Formats: sequence, structure tokens, C-alpha cells
Amino acid sequence: MTDKVLNLLGIAKRAGRLTTGEEKTIESIRKQTAKLVFIAGDASRNTSKKVKDKCSYYNIPLIDKYSNMELSQATGASNRVVLSITDSGFGDKLLELAEKGK
Repeated sequence: MTDKVLNLLGIAKRAGRLTTGEEKTIESIRKQTAKLVFIAGDASRNTSKKVKDKCSYYNIPLIDKYSNMELSQATGASNRVVLSITDSGFGDKLLELAEKGK
């Protein structure tokens, strides 16, 4: 079965509603343009802590159940560890789908 969250993530990427990379994602969290953040479950401890702390401080939901490889395949780019959704429609739907999948 294909994962609906990863499929929608690919659509969000093609729609230009994704910020990728640690620095750009943290910037989008600070500016509060990030509606939802994905971090690879296999990200380094340092990166993981930094991003999770920022999301917690700014009260932005975070999903960490996907691997680097899954996020990379979904977005069509290599080595995607951290990314944020900058559209509330995509963010809400992705969060809803991720909650159902638990």
C-alpha cells in the first residue's frame, strides 16, 4: 500500500508549498510560515533536537515517523532530512492523514 502522506508530500512539493533543508526550514519555523514540519526519523541527534525544540517553542506540529529515504523519494530530491509545509491546507490534510496512520 502506498502511503497517502508521502503521496501528498510529493504533490505539495510540485505545488511549491515545501521548504527543504535544515536552515530554510528553521527560518520558516521562526517566521511562522511553516504549518507542519517533517524530520527524518533517522536524522542526527543534533539536527533532530534543534528542529524539535524550535517546533515546540513556536507550537508547530512535527512528524518524525518517516526515514530520510522515504522523504527523499516523496519529494524527488536526494538526502531530505528536514522539510516544512508552508500551506495551511496541505499542512492540515497531511497532519490528519498522519494521525489516521498511527
